Amino acid sequence: MSESNASGKRVVRRALISVYDKAGLEVLARGLHEAGVAMVSTGSTATRIAAAGVPVMRVEDLTGFPEVLDGRVKTLHPTIHAGILADTGNPDHVAQLTDLGIEPFDLVVSNLYPFTDTVSSGATQQECIEQIDIGGPSMVRAAAKNHASVAVVTNPAEYGSVLVAVRGGGFTLSQRKTLAAEAFVHTASYDVAVASWMGSVLADTSDGTGFPAWVGATWTRATVLRYGENPHQKAALYAHWSPGIATAEQLHGKEMSFNNFIDADAAQRAANDHAEPAVAIIKHANPCGIAVGTDIAEAHRKAHACDPQSAYGGVVATNRTVTAQMAEQVAGVFTEVVVAPGYEPEALEILQRKKAIRLLRLPEGMERGGQLDIRAVSGGLLMQTRDKIDAVVDGPTGGDDPARWTLVCGEAADYATLEDLEFAWRAIRAVKSNAILLVKAGASVGVGMGQVNRVDSCHLAVTRAGADRAAGSVAASDAFFPFADGLRVLLEAGVRAVVSPGGSVRDPEVIEAAAAAGITMYFTGTRHFAH
Repeated sequence: MSESNASGKRVVRRALISVYDKAGLEVLARGLHEAGVAMVSTGSTATRIAAAGVPVMRVEDLTGFPEVLDGRVKTLHPTIHAGILADTGNPDHVAQLTDLGIEPFDLVVSNLYPFTDTVSSGATQQECIEQIDIGGPSMVRAAAKNHASVAVVTNPAEYGSVLVAVRGGGFTLSQRKTLAAEAFVHTASYDVAVASWMGSVLADTSDGTGFPAWVGATWTRATVLRYGENPHQKAALYAHWSPGIATAEQLHGKEMSFNNFIDADAAQRAANDHAEPAVAIIKHANPCGIAVGTDIAEAHRKAHACDPQSAYGGVVATNRTVTAQMAEQVAGVFTEVVVAPGYEPEALEILQRKKAIRLLRLPEGMERGGQLDIRAVSGGLLMQTRDKIDAVVDGPTGGDDPARWTLVCGEAADYATLEDLEFAWRAIRAVKSNAILLVKAGASVGVGMGQVNRVDSCHLAVTRAGADRAAGSVAASDAFFPFADGLRVLLEAGVRAVVSPGGSVRDPEVIEAAAAAGITMYFTGTRHFAH
């Protein structure tokens, strides 16, 4: 039976090992064997341990019952689970084990089938079903429940500390509690992933709405931040299993702040709305410059020129690898964060000379923005599909493709003008409503955002652009003009073409004002309002 030494640690005499992820398995097995620990194992795990020259008993030899149903049933046996669940501090439990000829386990090492990886790979539904682990979670949960008697390990990264504990006389109760908590997180995350997939992919529990009747998610604390939005607020960063800004690799610079993460996420989404080399410069979750160019350095120059004063202390994001030329430009301006898919070695060297700047490299394979937008409100969550630049409105016209726009007045735009209008329309999604964006030659020149009425946003965009840049620009409005007054502000500044969703009861009044000024106006039939 299990025993405790004079220090209160529970000595490890017998271990059950059944792992899918076999990283570090041989080192662990050899270390346990050298420490005098007897091992029981399953299937390919036992085969790997034996191949390393370490003695191991197979589960079927212990239970007298073979693995069946293509391995679906291996450890689901009273001899196994009684050995895990027995409270060896309870005389009745000890007596029952003795009567049944069952030995307890002091250590359970197990990790689960790669369900989320299988789903992400695009595997068939049946392949995903086969990666729903049953025996593994049962063992892990049993050992975690019985942490008074058993230590449970689910992470191969902890094998080194496991061997230290075993060689040092066993695990303390505090250590076993910590391992048990980690184990329950492991199985909870797994179950949430399975339940979410079952309810949204395998079975339709959405009642025809497109939203599942139940949704769950788990996050792991990645780091504790210095403070939140303000110094008196505490804050921490939690990461989900899907790649994104929370899992970006920081290559250089000071610790990221709460506000840095907010702006960095907004910046990377803004930059990645464009197919051409694009740069977005963000301050307080709003762009002070967005541009596309023939290369990333040109895109940065154009984006910075929109509002150099506001760009000071901003967050810069790109949709291309940062080049040395762009790095030289960024190095000349105080910049809080650069977010990019990669950096040329010379660019990294240039930027790392700036001690304060934070350099983030986005993880590979991240889906830009994900499928859902989830926001917390008191007592619950709001969920919506992500607003992406790919909308198509039912019917022959309407959507984000200029080919589906409706020309409501003026002459059809020439190629260069239509390119600017399309860029403005794609970029407007990054601007908080009420949003007005003025554009010239693939770059924003004036931004009006976050105002409580569209007229003020129009005034702001024109003021930021200045008379010279506003004249001859094109404009995008994220939602319809409720009156002609906001549009007249743009017309008086010399805007020559406008794109907006349309849809106001006063559209005729707005169209009449545009026609009187002799400008081109398109309606998209869809909007990109960002609250």
